[in-house]
Amino acid sequence: MNRILADTIITGLPPLSHCRARVLILGSMPGAVSLSQQQYYAHPRNLFWPIMATLAGVNPDLPYPEKTQALINSGVALWDVIGSCQRSGSLDSAIRDEQVNDFAGFFCGHPQLAAIGFNGAKAWQSFKRYVLPLQIVPQPVHLITLPSTSPAHAAMSFDAKLAQWQQLRPFLSD
Repeated sequence: MNRILADTIITGLPPLSHCRARVLILGSMPGAVSLSQQQYYAHPRNLFWPIMATLAGVNPDLPYPEKTQALINSGVALWDVIGSCQRSGSLDSAIRDEQVNDFAGFFCGHPQLAAIGFNGAKAWQSFKRYVLPLQIVPQPVHLITLPSTSPAHAAMSFDAKLAQWQQLRPFLSD
């Protein structure tokens, strides 16, 4: 049975964005909870929404459509580097046969983009491997690697993660 699950191709979520986005936050591939709920960062122990509460004033207790709209209003877009892959479970280390999303199209539709934040090492590694060689990242967009908000990356405290995520603050809309 594990072999069947490991061979399952999963597809990520569509981008959550507005053409005026100044910050793009990229994960690797949503976890099983997020995919089943069709919501970014849906796992209750993921620290993404609490971090966005501090950085962008997004109330993490709002219903998903309202908090995503508040995020968009603050100039933040969400997406993932990987559009589809094979994975058993939710861990990035289990990702195989990854196919990246269409960043050329995304960048063309978001001319005000000033920064890309990578939510975790896998997002950065995949972007560096598959997207950067295409030389399609608009200049001068800042590339910022951030610690993962995933509950699988629990070795770092909330405060330590938040301190690193503060690098996005200068790019957020007031």
